Amino acid sequence: MSVESLRLPAPAKLNLMLRVVGRRPDGYHLLQTVFQFIDRCDWIELMPSQDGRISLSKPLAGVPEESDLTVRAAHLLRRTAGDESLGAVITVEKNLPMGGGLGGGSSDAATTLLGLNSLWKLGLSIDTLANLGLQLGADVPVFVRGYAAWGEGVGEDLTPLPDLPEPWYLVLVPPCHVVTGTIFSSTELTRDNKPIKIADFVAGQQENHCLPVVMKMYPQIGEAIKAVAAYARSAKLTGTGSCVFAAFDSEADAENAARSLSGEWSVFAAKGMNRSSVHSALGLI
Repeated sequence: MSVESLRLPAPAKLNLMLRVVGRRPDGYHLLQTVFQFIDRCDWIELMPSQDGRISLSKPLAGVPEESDLTVRAAHLLRRTAGDESLGAVITVEKNLPMGGGLGGGSSDAATTLLGLNSLWKLGLSIDTLANLGLQLGADVPVFVRGYAAWGEGVGEDLTPLPDLPEPWYLVLVPPCHVVTGTIFSSTELTRDNKPIKIADFVAGQQENHCLPVVMKMYPQIGEAIKAVAAYARSAKLTGTGSCVFAAFDSEADAENAARSLSGEWSVFAAKGMNRSSVHSALGLI
């Protein structure tokens, strides 16, 4: 890695549980969730530009650059720094599925904030960057802070969970794209579930309250749950995305299950991580 550019991971996350416990006056849902990272990631390359422009090296056809979360993150960071001469060329290598509940777009934005803070030598604190990230999306702060966490509010009120088990996971990616807004606007979603404590999660209360609505709207996800459950103690949905996952005691067990399912499904095995790989890459641990 040269000093002229940075190539950084943007790791995926899993929601180990998701509870819907209320709704704010502005319509946003109040949640309880647990975030943990896995070692599957997108990659973000950041190169300084001398002309003060912020751009994508490979913009998607028909998608305005200014709507890309990494570009929005870079512009937000530059406005905060108050220096319009700062520029960057951003390259995004996408490996994480869209709409999968793995947080790919949010993680890309967080890695951009962290990476450009380093590349531009701004010296902004993690707290400042996390607050900027919240302006881009509710999941961005957990990626900026870089630790497994209990999340409340809309997911931004974070309590570190450094001692979570770090199992191997099998992750199955069904061939569908779940639209989060559709799930949260469903009249069938129960919004007044009882809040729990961290100790309750540790003791085994690990439901995803969105799962019944998601399975009804997307039957393929119900099929995916059954497929994974045949190889694991339990199969779960991550967030309001499409991806289904299960924990295994060893890499070999996760890989064996992945091989068995790979004939019919898109699957991969990944290691659970309580600290983000981008923090490791930037020496923030």
